[in-house]
Amino acid sequence: MRQRFCKVCREWHETDAWPLECYPVASKGQSDRLPIPYFISDTTEPIQHPIDQKFYTSKSTFEKITRDAGYETVGNDPARLRPAPKPKADRAAIKQSVEKAIARYNNGERV
Repeated sequence: MRQRFCKVCREWHETDAWPLECYPVASKGQSDRLPIPYFISDTTEPIQHPIDQKFYTSKSTFEKITRDAGYETVGNDPARLRPAPKPKADRAAIKQSVEKAIARYNNGERV
């Protein structure tokens, strides 16, 4: 007969006659790997839609109304708050323009 140490009651039991009260019981809503299953709910607190002024508790319905009206939902992405990068100056075009202005000045053209 084989015996194993019980982690629940801290005693030795025979493996063929393991007491029911010593079986580990997983608590409700928990899996073996994760303490809480990961999922995103479609429900939310009532939100008033700016288009039709109605209150919605479904995220998907809220998004559908927004898309059907031709709009899109914009999040809080900090990248959209950054200023757009300025284009680099075209050095060759600047040089050509200055040379042209100097040539016109040397030819006697005055404004």
